[in-house]
Amino acid sequence: MRLFTLVLLLCLLSFGARADDEVPVEIDFLLKSIGGSDCTFIRNGERHDSRAAEEHLRMKYRRGKRYATSSEKFVERLASKSSLSRKLYYIECEGEERVPSGDWLMERLGEYRTRASEL
Repeated sequence: MRLFTLVLLLCLLSFGARADDEVPVEIDFLLKSIGGSDCTFIRNGERHDSRAAEEHLRMKYRRGKRYATSSEKFVERLASKSSLSRKLYYIECEGEERVPSGDWLMERLGEYRTRASEL
């Protein structure tokens, strides 16, 4: 029984480590999705191209990594609104309605996870 408990504990710890390792990969995917989107990023009422948006959010992630313990927390705490003004960020893609960046990023994250689970 002790061996079974030990093996189960090691499996759980191993799974947890893999999940933690996946967070930076997912966040990098989200950042690259913004940078490669050709969409307009609206921050504090000003329009920025997708590359500038990626750079800005990478800077926020570098500085605030401790607040992004999961991909969802990255979106919620760093990529959805201004830390100073508290104004929401928006993403506007050609031919589509402007949406809050948090919604846009969560959709991309869901697509990423669906594709990853199919592999």
